[in-house]
Amino acid sequence: MTASESQGVERGTAYGFDAWLVTSPHATAAISIFGGQVLSYRPTGADDVLWVSPLAATPPTPIRGGIPVCWPYFGKENQTGDVPSHGYARTATWQVVDSEVLADDVTQVRLAPLGLERLTLRLELTVRVGATLEIGVRTTNLSDEPAVLTEALHNYLRVSDATDVHVEGLSGKSYEDKFDDLQVKTQDGDWRLPDDVPRSDRLYPDAGGTYRLVDPGRGRTIRVTGDRARTAVVWNPGADVASGMADVGPHWREFVCVETANAGPDLITVAAGATVEMWQTIALE
Repeated sequence: MTASESQGVERGTAYGFDAWLVTSPHATAAISIFGGQVLSYRPTGADDVLWVSPLAATPPTPIRGGIPVCWPYFGKENQTGDVPSHGYARTATWQVVDSEVLADDVTQVRLAPLGLERLTLRLELTVRVGATLEIGVRTTNLSDEPAVLTEALHNYLRVSDATDVHVEGLSGKSYEDKFDDLQVKTQDGDWRLPDDVPRSDRLYPDAGGTYRLVDPGRGRTIRVTGDRARTAVVWNPGADVASGMADVGPHWREFVCVETANAGPDLITVAAGATVEMWQTIALE
């Protein structure tokens, strides 16, 4: 048994993917070795908070579900040429740097991607599994010049029916509607899938805060809190778009993505030699 395995982390599988299985007295979690994304977070006595598609493709295709790490850019923002959507982290192989048990029996795992040495930015992910799930994205600029960064934690939250849930905390916020030519609109009341065409791809700049996904069907609320994450994104492709997605298809009702990010106009400039961090906390209420 390695040092990391002795600290509440062991190798195994989750949803058929090679993963690190993380345990604490409060919850269990699984982190995919491919992509470094959390695939499962299950508080003791509760159903899984996260959703992974039963149609998810195998590597090197990105895994549909869990919490993909979009880095060092979101979508294809500020990129030129033929680059992968959402950056390089979600298709990299990751390694555990170390793990330890913190106060309150929280298991912490630090991870880093392999094979990205060509970049002048370095990435480290911290995952803390306890009564809440905390994830930190740490970026260091090794170059002598400032670097511009966009990033996101693309949370696929498991729901009873995407058409029956709502998200609190965004009312009155401006957003870019990616399903309507990036028209800037204002959120009127809680977020819900539109009745006429149930789909959503909304980027809320300067919205950083706490968002609550209320799911009457499951009788639970998932709280997502960002720290140094100025942007919120709420996404569900809806039936028409999902029908053209081989790894979603008829399962589009099973999730809503409520993402913490620095994206759109919320660019992060990382000074030469500097380090920046973005964190989020996911909790059940």
